[in-house]
Amino acid sequence: MKTLDGAWVGNMLDGGKEYPATTRFTMVSDGSALMSWLGEGTPYEMVTVFHMDGPRLMATHYCAAHNQPRLVAAPSGDPNRVDFKFKDGTNIGPNDGHMQEVVFIFDGPDHHIQEWTSVDNHGKLSTGRFDFHRKK
Repeated sequence: MKTLDGAWVGNMLDGGKEYPATTRFTMVSDGSALMSWLGEGTPYEMVTVFHMDGPRLMATHYCAAHNQPRLVAAPSGDPNRVDFKFKDGTNIGPNDGHMQEVVFIFDGPDHHIQEWTSVDNHGKLSTGRFDFHRKK
């Protein structure tokens, strides 16, 4: 994940429509955490902090939905893929929508894909796919 450090540009595919998208990653806290901004400076800006919790890679997502899901990296047989699954969160009621999963797919040092899956208050899943290239 540390190789993501820097600025990225690309697009988001959601509901069959494509939108421009940006993300930025910065190592913080003496290199112990990777901070990520998605849609920085927009009303939908979200921040995710990736960090180790003992042997587990965790992500805390500060969502524009005003909740904070925590996700844990799940084992994957693909070295170019990291899957984070919902563990728990704050400000999430029993029937509140929230981010359920995020998948990072790495395709070389200057390209990656993020697939963010949310669950709505009726249990319906939807996935937004971001395709990013490193900003030069």
